[in-house]
Parts: sequence; C-alpha cells; structure tokens
Amino acid sequence: QVQLVESGGGLVQAGGSLRLSCAASGRTSSTYHMGWFRQAPGKEREFVARISGSGALTDYADSVKGRFTISRVNAKNTVYLQMNSLKLEDTAVYYCATSGNYFDLRAFGSWGQGTQVTVSS
Repeated sequence: QVQLVESGGGLVQAGGSLRLSCAASGRTSSTYHMGWFRQAPGKEREFVARISGSGALTDYADSVKGRFTISRVNAKNTVYLQMNSLKLEDTAVYYCATSGNYFDLRAFGSWGQGTQVTVSS
C-alpha cells in the first residue's frame, strides 16, 4: 500500500504562485501514475492534473491548462504541482492520488490528507 502526504499549500494573493508536493512512501513504484485533485467547499472533488509513471504523459483540466504544471521525481518518490497565475476559484483542498491505470480517473485512490490552498483578492 502507498501512503501519500501533501504539502505546500497556503494563502496567496490572486495572480501569485504556489508549488505543492506529494511525497509517497510504502509500496511505491515508478510505474504508478499520479494525479492531483481538488475539492472546494460545497463542491465535489474534481480532477486537476495527472502524470504517467515515467512522466512522459501529462493531462490537465481545462480550468488549469497553461497555469499549472505537474511533474515528478521518481528518485524522490515525489510529485509536484506548480501553480501559477492563481485565481480565486482555485481555492480548495488539494489531494494527490495514485493509480495503476493512467487513463481511468476513477481508478485513482490512496488519497493523502490534502493541503489547503486559499487564494485571496
């Protein structure tokens, strides 16, 4: 089983940047695909970005394309989410998850505890 711990959240002004990290431990493997999801108050959890085990494939939600970048360093068992040009609507708890199936968002699991991102005006 894989354990995931997110960090890097905080309070930032609109237009600012944050970098989230997700450290994996336990039964980690570079074959596992990783994803970032978020949940805003009163809303369902939604997909943000995903990256394949090798890092060769990435995918983003339309709402974050061009602003967010997902990356990974397998030697550190860590996945990152660089968030630029943050908007008020990016405010949410951000979670990372892992999956053996890159193409099926429903397969992502082993959720971390989440890290709060708050964007202020």
